[in-house]
Amino acid sequence: METGDKIVLIHTGSQITIQLLQNKTKKKHIRLIELIRTKIIEMEQNEWRVEFTCIKAHTGHRGNEMADQLAKEAANNKNIEESYTKITKSAILNELKENSIKQWQSEWENTTKVATTKLFFPKVEDRLKIKNKYNT
Repeated sequence: METGDKIVLIHTGSQITIQLLQNKTKKKHIRLIELIRTKIIEMEQNEWRVEFTCIKAHTGHRGNEMADQLAKEAANNKNIEESYTKITKSAILNELKENSIKQWQSEWENTTKVATTKLFFPKVEDRLKIKNKYNT
C-alpha cells in the first residue's frame, strides 16, 4: 500500500450485507443498501478503494462492540425520533392475508348455502391449511 492510497474498509458481521453491497445476490435490494452502494460507487469514481470484511459478532472487535452498544441504546431510547418508517413487503402481505381470511370467514359464516361443507370445514383457515399441506 502506497502512502497516497485512499482505502476504506467496511467491517460487518453480516455476509449477506457484503453480498448485497457487492451485488452478488439476486435478492431485491432495500433502500439503505442502495444508498450505501451509491456512496461506494461515488467513492470508487474518486479513486478510493473499498474493501469488505466479515467479522464475527461478540469477539471483542472494537467497532462491532461500539455498533452493538449504539444499537442497544437506540432501541431502548423512547425519545429518539424514528428515521426509517417503511413497512416491509412481507409485513404488508401477511396483513393482507390475515384480513382476507377474516373477511372470507365472515362471509362463510353468513352464507346460507353449503351447509354440509360447513360441517366439515367450519373455519376457512383450517381448510386453507389442508389445501396448503397438499399443494407444497
